[in-house]
Amino acid sequence: MKYIYKSRNKKNNMTAIVGILCKKGVVVGADSSATFASGQIRTIEQKTKKISIIEDKYIIAGTGQIGLGQRFVHELEKVVKNPHFASHPPVELCRVISEVCIKNFITTNVQQNQYGALFAFPFKKTTFNLCEFDPSTMQPELKTDSLWYVSMGSGQIITDPFLGFIRKIFWHDGKPSLQQGILTAIWTLQHAIELNPGGINEPIDIAILEEIEGEKGREYKARMLTEGEIEENKNHIKELENHIARFTTEKIDEIVQPGQTIPKLK
Repeated sequence: MKYIYKSRNKKNNMTAIVGILCKKGVVVGADSSATFASGQIRTIEQKTKKISIIEDKYIIAGTGQIGLGQRFVHELEKVVKNPHFASHPPVELCRVISEVCIKNFITTNVQQNQYGALFAFPFKKTTFNLCEFDPSTMQPELKTDSLWYVSMGSGQIITDPFLGFIRKIFWHDGKPSLQQGILTAIWTLQHAIELNPGGINEPIDIAILEEIEGEKGREYKARMLTEGEIEENKNHIKELENHIARFTTEKIDEIVQPGQTIPKLK
């Protein structure tokens, strides 16, 4: 969530949020940096949580002012707790969320580009869903089998190309497994944290929506990954990066002998 604190004026800060609709679940990840500002001058950065879980099965992460994020979560809670929530298809549910939140924001004359969000939710124990609420319009867009990932926030200029690269290399057959989605979200956020010019920082938070065996049979459950689970995935990422580095070095050494130049492509 693009968290913004107020001294006199609020100031946007860098942030990175990633959402991935998987074959059997949803992954939502975020960095944990919040920036304090006085007018146009940034003062300090502090750690904060940018992901919320409602009723153990709804995941929300946002980009924009903290106060707007609080209001978005408040309105969304009222919608999902409505007894008629599950009687409408996902696209209609997301339209209603957009409508009530826009009405709420209008009451205090909120301008466009102030807040956007990702919302992961189950539907009638049949599907996993991931909806993007665009920061410029707050209009909803459900992720699909042909376009199953999204990133938001100022760090999007780093995370979008990386996700596109991952899709090209690893996701030839469509949506990833839940574990692949977790690894990809962590890898993407780690990449953004390492390369950003300031304001996107550790720790990485990851929430997942998955199907588990409950007391009444199979049910959907949302939870935050533990630090241990995230570190385990970071170790896998390091191994993968080392493998790529070794492969690249070995192949170049095979093609180019000492004293030779790299052949030009025809």
